[in-house]
Amino acid sequence: MGSAASKAGRKLPKRAEKPSWAGVRTPQPDEHLRDRLASETRTAEIEKDAQDPDFLQKLTRLGPVRVDHHMQPMRPKAAETHQLFKSRIESEHEAASPRPVHNRLHAAALSELLDKRKDARSVQDVEQLAKQYNIDVAKLEHLAQFVNTPSVQSGTVVRTVEKDGQESVMMTAVWIEPHLQK
Repeated sequence: MGSAASKAGRKLPKRAEKPSWAGVRTPQPDEHLRDRLASETRTAEIEKDAQDPDFLQKLTRLGPVRVDHHMQPMRPKAAETHQLFKSRIESEHEAASPRPVHNRLHAAALSELLDKRKDARSVQDVEQLAKQYNIDVAKLEHLAQFVNTPSVQSGTVVRTVEKDGQESVMMTAVWIEPHLQK
């Protein structure tokens, strides 16, 4: 029953043979595509491309490629990962706290503060805003040097309606500083 001699012998092919239909539906490259493929002989176009002096000069300046085979994948250290989780937990506690933390704002509150700062007319207005949002005036002014909310320059709004009825609006963004009077 279990003897190999009693089993019918099977003959498997030595190598996989291609089915008769293989390649029938394979698209053949067009003539213009065939011309753009790599060539074994140097054509006039290849010679012309090889004569680019700037390209050759830049390649020479770069020099040969140096491959460091001893590189290891960069993974954050355990301390960095721990600090990341710790800061996220602190942020969640701050968000849940009914009392705001000094000099810390959520993105929406920061955006609102920067928008209101644009309308300030005096230094006292800016100080009042800083007090309202529980942030130091010096911190607000330092931050406002690098961060602002989007503002649109008046008279630059252009509305366009495409053929399919889709409307697009283009405008110029500007950086607006408050005009403070002392």
